[in-house]
Amino acid sequence: MRILLPALAAATLTLSPAADEPLTEQPRPLAAAEAGTGQIVPDVSFTSMDGKTHSLRKLAAAHRTLVVAFTSHTCPLSAKLMPTLAALEKDFASQGAAFVFVNPTASDKPEDIRAAKEQHGLKGEFVHDRDLTLASALRATSTTETFVIDAAGTLIYRGAVDDQYGLGYARDAARNEWLREALTATFAGQRPRIAATTAPGCALALPQQAVKPTTVTWHGRVSRIMQANCQECHRSGGIAPFPLESMEDAVSHAGMIRKAVTKGIMPPWFAAPQEGVAHSPFANDRSLSPADRAGLLAWLDGGRPEGDAAEAPLPRRWPDALWAIGKPDAVWKLPRAVDVKATGKMDYVNLQVETGLTEDRWVQSIEVLPTARAQVHHVLVFAIVPDKSGKRRVRDPNNFFAAYVPGSNLLQYPAGYAKRLPAGTILHFQLHYTPNGTAVQDRTRLGVVFAKEPPRYGVQVAAAGNHRIAIPPHAENHPEKGLLPVPVNVQLLAFMPHLHVRGKSFRYELTGADGTRRTLLDVPRYDFNWQLLYRLAEPMPVAADSRIEAHVIFDNSANNPHNPAPEKWVRWGEQTDDEMLLGYVEYVNPAENPSATRAAAPAPVDLTPKTLGILGKRLDTDRDGRVSREEAGESFATLHASLDTDGDGFVTGGEARAVIRARRRS
Repeated sequence: MRILLPALAAATLTLSPAADEPLTEQPRPLAAAEAGTGQIVPDVSFTSMDGKTHSLRKLAAAHRTLVVAFTSHTCPLSAKLMPTLAALEKDFASQGAAFVFVNPTASDKPEDIRAAKEQHGLKGEFVHDRDLTLASALRATSTTETFVIDAAGTLIYRGAVDDQYGLGYARDAARNEWLREALTATFAGQRPRIAATTAPGCALALPQQAVKPTTVTWHGRVSRIMQANCQECHRSGGIAPFPLESMEDAVSHAGMIRKAVTKGIMPPWFAAPQEGVAHSPFANDRSLSPADRAGLLAWLDGGRPEGDAAEAPLPRRWPDALWAIGKPDAVWKLPRAVDVKATGKMDYVNLQVETGLTEDRWVQSIEVLPTARAQVHHVLVFAIVPDKSGKRRVRDPNNFFAAYVPGSNLLQYPAGYAKRLPAGTILHFQLHYTPNGTAVQDRTRLGVVFAKEPPRYGVQVAAAGNHRIAIPPHAENHPEKGLLPVPVNVQLLAFMPHLHVRGKSFRYELTGADGTRRTLLDVPRYDFNWQLLYRLAEPMPVAADSRIEAHVIFDNSANNPHNPAPEKWVRWGEQTDDEMLLGYVEYVNPAENPSATRAAAPAPVDLTPKTLGILGKRLDTDRDGRVSREEAGESFATLHASLDTDGDGFVTGGEARAVIRARRRS
């Protein structure tokens, strides 16, 4: 390629967000002067992947309108837009529009680019802009940006295709179809209503004109940062859309790396540092250290020097086996394949699987393995246990058995810890899919490794929840609170906050029996795309008669790009358009020892009338005035046994009050 005229005046256009900006990003209109629309485009010569040489202006002159669309099949947002671009190309072909598709990602393979073109039925020329000459001439900002050029070579429009997709969100349909409007206006001899927008996507890093000198090199440092923080997902065969194993990989995606690190999107970790705590309390803390973050940004801005190959680290070795937990003792898969559509949004899919277990088993390792990993947003698996009559009870949303999010799909407990899976259990899979431009089928599996013997500690799950949330229309900062009483001494192992698309922030607080308060986990920017589990490095003791509170802020305003209907009241519900408030906690009760012989009757539990009242309201899900053993679940089995003085399997208010009176007299 060669540039025959200077680049567009929009060279000053920068899209470098601050680290405290929201994690999501949607297109926004730009002023024409800021974007360079209305100017003549540079005359760039380029060669298509079919070996044909073209001049940008001559190609525009040969057609009534030319569309230059930047795209890359390894950019998730760009891939989602390919069906829309194919439809636009088809719709405007009869009016004389020509499309040129430009892939600016040097590390993308030509055969994969051609395969994506064939898959989506794109007819226009494809250009692999490996040296970013065409991107530099047009001052392209991302792999989703499009340019509309008329026959005289005037830039009529630049920006997003539409606003159906953005960073961190997806809608059923676009609210603004800017590229379609621009093409319609151009063929009518008019100017579009919106001449320019931003184009959220995989950010491009154009050739640097001013380089800040740096001693940070790829081989000496950056490669190790990638190994430690990125390659678990960003590797050949990994779940990320592109690898970051070589310097070419990193340079090809330099713009998006810089944007993701600056915004705090990657590595995915959203817990705020705790004041006065020098070291993170979480064993799986993925956040970049300040030194690594500074070093990586210095390398990206400093000419990206390669350094001495003799300083390169040994490559990381990743398991070749399908299952990271090793060969499972049991595998359960969905009863049927799920059809995942190519575009738009999908409601949750709920399917159940019989385990066939004839006896209780203790589970040491758990792994959820989708077959369509690129499209699976998250999976929660609940254990539905039969009651004493053999009838199935409704699953308890406050107690999950397994969970999956990209980059975190397994639970492996240390020796002495395990989860109980009772005989006759049914596994309830709740699956959320995110279409990415390609229709596929998924048949997710769950694999487990059984413990060789009953553990010292039985891992349980409970939740600080609130099923009575009510979020007003257009409320941008609506607070709600969930509560989890702690009736016995426990040790906390992990936290997993769960909200839907209006969730804005989530904070766990612990209030002790003496009224003292402390923050356990603060997630100031909750991201629905990452249902992260925050695992403590050491079990955290919590005394009886404490309570765990979940303090949540919801954003039901139009400023929330996830929000499907800001004009509606929002209440508890299963689908993403509804809301939930669940502050899951994993814990163990040290007094319960599954590996030891159990006493005939568990020791009584000290409770205040206030705490008992709260517990009763929360556990009595059928509102019949009593709490059954099934309603109490594993989380409150000991408490239920302590209060069920007549042994009929139910706890009434009278029984609970009698136990309290007897404890006070003693």
